[in-house]
Amino acid sequence: MNKPKIIWLNVIIFLITFLIAAVAVPYRAFTHGFDTAEIVMAVICFIYCGMSITAGYHRLWSHKTYQAHWSLRFIFALGGAFALQNSALHWSSDHRIHHKHVDNNDKDPYSAKKGFWYSHIGWMLREYQASRYSNYDNVRDLQKDKIVMWQHKHYLLLTIAMNFGVPIAFGLINGDLISAILLIGFLRLVLSHHTTFFINSLAHIWGKQTYTDKNTARDNGILAFFTFGEGYHNFHHIFENDYRNGIRWWQFDPTKWLIKGCEYLNLTTKLRISPEDKIEKAKLSMTLKRTQLRIAQHPNAEAMLDKLEQEYDLVVSKLNAFYDAKKQLIATKKAELLSDVENSELNKQYVELKARFNEQKKRFTLMTAKLA
Repeated sequence: MNKPKIIWLNVIIFLITFLIAAVAVPYRAFTHGFDTAEIVMAVICFIYCGMSITAGYHRLWSHKTYQAHWSLRFIFALGGAFALQNSALHWSSDHRIHHKHVDNNDKDPYSAKKGFWYSHIGWMLREYQASRYSNYDNVRDLQKDKIVMWQHKHYLLLTIAMNFGVPIAFGLINGDLISAILLIGFLRLVLSHHTTFFINSLAHIWGKQTYTDKNTARDNGILAFFTFGEGYHNFHHIFENDYRNGIRWWQFDPTKWLIKGCEYLNLTTKLRISPEDKIEKAKLSMTLKRTQLRIAQHPNAEAMLDKLEQEYDLVVSKLNAFYDAKKQLIATKKAELLSDVENSELNKQYVELKARFNEQKKRFTLMTAKLA
């Protein structure tokens, strides 16, 4: 079969920006140097672009994990144009197709099963799915967002204004136009591009499948550090409607912190989170599956598997009982049905069920560790 036509504009943009960032920026640093103001501004612009994609394009518009004030949406729209990754409407349309048909080489726009190069950047260099640029049926909800449509209509003008205007304006103010264009313009753009592209490529290759193995997505804390929290990709692909990617307090997810922080300023509302019991069950299920595969060839595999499954059934039953009690306790507190909830029989039952669940979970974890 003949390969689709090359999109020369994309090839030229990616090639020229990368060569300038890889050659001209180091040369300028060696021969002239960059001052502190230029470096700080470049970092700020990189963060602004990255967070506009992760908090705006991804978690707000693609997945509707929260709602945002018009002023915040406007800031994200400008930052998305600065990041030069197409309009929010088109980006979200592509991403929803990716989630719906993940790893399907015929339908997933950047299927990881077609290799690292394709999922990282190759899918944008040829007209593999030209129809995607005219069919936006899957983002009809976003077509009701005036800011999304304003950005989509004026995308080219906005990208030129942001990618040339910001570096040039700063360069004129700081007194070094060339350095500003190289650092804040080209290097910042290349870093913005490839850190985002890593989510389509590396995040489907490198890391752990903590919650599901039904797709290639992985959890990777190192990748999360460079992608503003997007590296917890295995979690995201099974719980895509959660505004968080790193759900533990110690997991690096500045996008989550930004969204939650803006809630205190009344800039974000209706933050969606996945039920804790479903998250716990998904993780336990993957632990069971990995352990089953490890001991499948053991001489005593049948007996070991029976025991393992018994422990798994016990931990799931105790998990269900604990979370049912937790939900009942929360509902009671909200309805104010008890004057002293903390000393009630319901709370005592909740505490006891929590202890039983944690003890059984510990037993199950120790058993799977021994069978490793």
